[in-house]
Amino acid sequence: MRSSVNERSGPYFRKAPPQAAGENPMTAASNELTSFATSRPVHVGRAHLVVRDLDTMAGFYEKALGMKRLETSESGVELGAGDRVLLTLTTRGDAAPAPRNAAGLFHNAFLMPDRAELAHWLAHAANLGLQFDGASDHLVSEAIYLSDPEGNGIEVYRDRKPEEWTYHADGTVEMDTRRLDLQALYDSAARTPWAGMSPDAALGHIHLQVGNVPEADRFYEGVLGLKKMASYPGASFYASGNYHHHVAANIWNSRNAPARTGAMTGLQDYELAFNDKAVLDGVLATLEGLEIKVGRTARGYYLRDPWGIGLTLVAPAA
Repeated sequence: MRSSVNERSGPYFRKAPPQAAGENPMTAASNELTSFATSRPVHVGRAHLVVRDLDTMAGFYEKALGMKRLETSESGVELGAGDRVLLTLTTRGDAAPAPRNAAGLFHNAFLMPDRAELAHWLAHAANLGLQFDGASDHLVSEAIYLSDPEGNGIEVYRDRKPEEWTYHADGTVEMDTRRLDLQALYDSAARTPWAGMSPDAALGHIHLQVGNVPEADRFYEGVLGLKKMASYPGASFYASGNYHHHVAANIWNSRNAPARTGAMTGLQDYELAFNDKAVLDGVLATLEGLEIKVGRTARGYYLRDPWGIGLTLVAPAA
């Protein structure tokens, strides 16, 4: 195990300056790390990737990430933690590799329930000889980056307790990119075989490549009602309920990217799950007022963002 891994080039987060005073963002904080991300009024549910080699890709997520295969069909596989689907993989005959500068996925971020579980996964990944793309301490979290066999970005991370985060007067949160001591994390890992992704793991956030950040702000803040928790030249980070971010959007590879085409590999769509029906009703009313096309599916309310990425709004369970 090497003592360090180079971070991805360029800063990932930077401190957001305080602005006007606002309400205490910690009033709704939870003491449970995983549930803080997923108990917010809105959180990420699952992501859907179109892939070229279904067997290879499914095998990677099973072996490298320890995800469970929950359902299999001729054209797709559903993978998850416990009994919850976190990732759907499907294939199609005309799927062509998405260009690196296309709108779509920057990474899916899988949230481990605690630092011990992140360390245990790191030891597993190191024993497999996986190549990491980077590793960082973001103040609110500790994150390790890698890519799947078709180049889709992956983050595996753990959150610090929300009580340890620094919130600014305007409700934004302080984040940064600092060196993560992978050797120390590795040395803290349990010396037992890793049993796979914890049933308490989740898809904590999703990071997108878009064509224009102000347009992303208008969509994720103005339409979907998420709060911008941090910003950096070329990127914005949005969340619900004072989380550090559930969705991020950047133009680092994709400035002025047009809408995706249906035959591209990579991110086809993802879900935002609502724990509060009143919040969902408000978003649906905004969509109707703006005459944004919304369809109904078995999963919920389907629409596309300005770059053709599909998005399903899932209502709370009855």
